[in-house]
Amino acid sequence: MSDLEAPLRPKRKKIWVDYFVNFRWIIVIFVVLPISFTLYFLTYLGDVRSECKSFKRRQKEHDENVKKVVNRLKQRNPSKDGLVCTARKPYIAVGMRNVDYKRARHFEVDLSEFRNILDIDRDRMIARVEPLVNMGQISRVTVPMNLSLAVVAELDDLTVGGLINGYGIEGSSHLYGLFSDTVVAYEIVLADGHVVRATKDNEYSDLFYAIPWSQGTLGLLVSAEIKLIPIKEYMKLTYTPVVGNLKELAQGYIDSFAPRDGDQDNPEKVPDFVETMIYNPTEAVCMTGRYASKEEAKNKGNVINSVGWWFKPWFYQHAQKALKKGEFVEYIPTRDYYHRHTRCLYWEGKLILPFADQWWFRWTLGWIMPPKVSLLKATQGEAIRNYYHEMHVIQDMLVPLYKVGDALEWAHREMEVYPIWLCPHRLYKLPIKTMVYPEPGFELQCKQGDTEYAQMYTDVGIYYSPGPVLRGEEFDGAEAVRRMESWLIENHGFQPQYAVSELNEKSFWRMFDASLYEHCRKKYGAVGTFMSVYYKSKKGRKTEKEVQEAEQAHLETAYSEVDQPMD
Repeated sequence: MSDLEAPLRPKRKKIWVDYFVNFRWIIVIFVVLPISFTLYFLTYLGDVRSECKSFKRRQKEHDENVKKVVNRLKQRNPSKDGLVCTARKPYIAVGMRNVDYKRARHFEVDLSEFRNILDIDRDRMIARVEPLVNMGQISRVTVPMNLSLAVVAELDDLTVGGLINGYGIEGSSHLYGLFSDTVVAYEIVLADGHVVRATKDNEYSDLFYAIPWSQGTLGLLVSAEIKLIPIKEYMKLTYTPVVGNLKELAQGYIDSFAPRDGDQDNPEKVPDFVETMIYNPTEAVCMTGRYASKEEAKNKGNVINSVGWWFKPWFYQHAQKALKKGEFVEYIPTRDYYHRHTRCLYWEGKLILPFADQWWFRWTLGWIMPPKVSLLKATQGEAIRNYYHEMHVIQDMLVPLYKVGDALEWAHREMEVYPIWLCPHRLYKLPIKTMVYPEPGFELQCKQGDTEYAQMYTDVGIYYSPGPVLRGEEFDGAEAVRRMESWLIENHGFQPQYAVSELNEKSFWRMFDASLYEHCRKKYGAVGTFMSVYYKSKKGRKTEKEVQEAEQAHLETAYSEVDQPMD
């Protein structure tokens, strides 16, 4: 058996859940989609109503809501009330892990009113927004102004708070880093009710660097100031097919945006946007985009493709045409391009509604796509949820750029999931060691894509049912995730915490660095008020007793093995 051949697996016996999943599309079409469309429409009306208010009025409402949060925290009796969490229902989060920590005793703080864009400062090129502002909302306001967040995550429903406290990436991250790297200030309500503004160079600089990846366990985010960039009306997108083995596909992807001469900061050599989709072990399509003016896009002979229309082919299927027709170029309206994966949820929509990519469905019902992820989660019981954890993979492997080929071979051998999404991002060398950090000494190696101040990483996005599951073979999803996490730890990779994790606490803090996080937990009074990030991310149901015992252990001995002076 060659290194890339998957092991032979016995056939799996079907159970009742298999049949329910196969016909789940009935519930999706007649229940989830109509409710989703209604919620999207009501949300849109709320956003329009907010946009009609002056920035001064929005700021006044924001200050009043912050006071409510402060007063709520001050009502908490630490000896009687549980740990603090937001009042959002567990299924509302877009992430796929079980938010079961909310089943334990907790003290809820309502942040549902924090969904306004507070200011668009053209002079400072800063957008000040509340945490529940989502990507669709912010792009709808900024793009007509020829402005944009430096990093706009693809799915409309992803919120600023989730992308900051968790993980956010886009095709521009090879220039600007992860979403949290584009934030210049956080407004945080601490455990004791104090409101602070944290920046990289004020007295709360340690908190500023600790907030990303902390999952809201250091304080409550109530607003953020985020970098804006000037943009143009269209994205000139080049689709380039690549054929070969997985290592060759990886190199084609790397060459699409990382000059071999190391001139990574040269805008003439590096595109504005990058992504690659690997459709099978021998074929991929690399996409590189550059902003283009309306005048350029409408020049004679240029092809304009408004991919945002409901009846258009799904983006990943449209890109796949390059494998047959060869390299081609087209111009896509910028906002359409930003949200190109929303309607089909990358390619997950094919599993949810197997026929939703067909022309007749797109023309008749495509306008009510996509189903809200939160509603999909709300309509699945424990058995269905466990089934998806075992028979379905939604994971991202963040790996150094030079290890992408190794990661692809590992993913093929262990999971055999296609398509695979590749998206690069800078991992900055910061003045203080954060939870995720580059490989020590990377700047001396001068590897392709790296600079003196940042190591280039890649998100290897694995979203779909594994090959063995599609063939009806046995597949142990939990064991596959455990092996993936071990591989990431050994290769200085990271796993975004929105995904289902099998890590124990010791392994979690081998993957992530605890020093700054624990320093801020103690300094700002989060211990005993907010659940630790490991326990919040931990898979499985949490009872009140488990939460109390874990927090007590944390207070006494946890992390003793990783405590060390901050770099």
